[in-house]
Amino acid sequence: MIDEFLPKLEEWIERSNGRLRADVAHEKLVALGYAGSERTTRRAVAVVKKDYRLGRVRVHRPWVTEPGMWLQYDFGDGPVINGARTTLFVAWLAWSRFRVVLAIRDKTMPSVMAALDVTLRRLGGAPTYVLTDNEKTVTTEHVAGMAVRNPAMVAFARHYGVTIHTCVPADPASKGGSESSVKIAKADLVPKDTNLLPAYGTFGELEAACEAFCEQVNTRVHRVTRRAPNEMLEQERARLHRLPADPHTVTFGVTRHVPGNTPMVAFEGGQYSVPHTLLGETVWVRVRGQGVDEQVVIMHLGPEGPLEVARHARATPGSPKIDDTHFPPAPDGALERKPLARNGAELEFLTIGDGARLWLTEAAAAGTGKIRVKMAQAVTLAKLFEVKDVDWALGHAAVHARFAEADLASILDHHATTSAVPAPSRAGEDRSLTQGTAGWATLGTPAVTALAVTGDGNHGQELTR
Repeated sequence: MIDEFLPKLEEWIERSNGRLRADVAHEKLVALGYAGSERTTRRAVAVVKKDYRLGRVRVHRPWVTEPGMWLQYDFGDGPVINGARTTLFVAWLAWSRFRVVLAIRDKTMPSVMAALDVTLRRLGGAPTYVLTDNEKTVTTEHVAGMAVRNPAMVAFARHYGVTIHTCVPADPASKGGSESSVKIAKADLVPKDTNLLPAYGTFGELEAACEAFCEQVNTRVHRVTRRAPNEMLEQERARLHRLPADPHTVTFGVTRHVPGNTPMVAFEGGQYSVPHTLLGETVWVRVRGQGVDEQVVIMHLGPEGPLEVARHARATPGSPKIDDTHFPPAPDGALERKPLARNGAELEFLTIGDGARLWLTEAAAAGTGKIRVKMAQAVTLAKLFEVKDVDWALGHAAVHARFAEADLASILDHHATTSAVPAPSRAGEDRSLTQGTAGWATLGTPAVTALAVTGDGNHGQELTR
């Protein structure tokens, strides 16, 4: 009964992209003269929907990769650190399933190229092809469906001997390896309610977490290959191309030399700090952003590839941008001088304790006269009294600015006197100082009067009880 209406039913399924409800289709068929039951309509709709989905389902063929052929990379949103967003760079070597996760501050061309260089050096070589999305760093535009490559990325790929490929726009299934790696990395590295990770205090903490994550996933046996990615990478390295000795640095900026004693570099009229471990090294400086968001980025080429070492806001002449973490702990200077014995008398005084050192520091700052004489008196008192008591007295004299000649002896005597006074006696819990109630026992009894007899036999005054 419904066969003659099947073409119309297929048309409606096509228009609704396979979402048409059976009850709605039945109402429309009844309006067209269909006399069958709603049950028949439901069965027919189910069959047409099944054929519709079967004809449009995407069938995935297993990708049998070859060693040294393919590397995929993608990006994921990293955690927010101190109000600044970060990005996770995730690379996936197809045959060995080896993963490299790096924390980068942005997805600009220099940052992406630096991350790729670090990735290739961790792998120990370069594959033949690199597959990624159509980011602006790789594809500038599409003409008639063809991706136009970014000339800077083409030069980068030529430098390392690789070929850059991009997947079809909005088609993550074409690079499922890196997509899955990004999902797993975000689940383990980005603080969420599902992992109860605390917030990162610094960018260095995120970098350390990425290192630990890579160590964990690359030493664990993969469920598909039944081998650890680290073991397979050792075998795959024989098929990777040799890397150039010098990284591609064209987009990193201009070079600057760090002086041998001051970790500061000059750039466009301003000065910027770099880690003190880079003294005497060459760094690359560039500008990112504009206006209030303008930043100066400094990079260095280390043994493991390019690495961003500093990022500052734009400095003005005479007002350098300094990061305190870039400098080692400052040595003791004029503002933090500590007592240091130069002869036997000074050593004997300073060995009394911390109170003696504090006394000497405060007395010198107050311009106290005859300091050496008073130090000798303190040494003499230390032989007569307990050393700890003398040290205590010196500390109190320094705190209360008592540097007169007799102040130390006075404080020491007072301390000895108060410490010798016995502790006040206190009533125990088994006795009470409260007045008793025995006097109330005679209340209401008649009074007894008696005459007191004096010594001469005369009657004296009456005594009443």
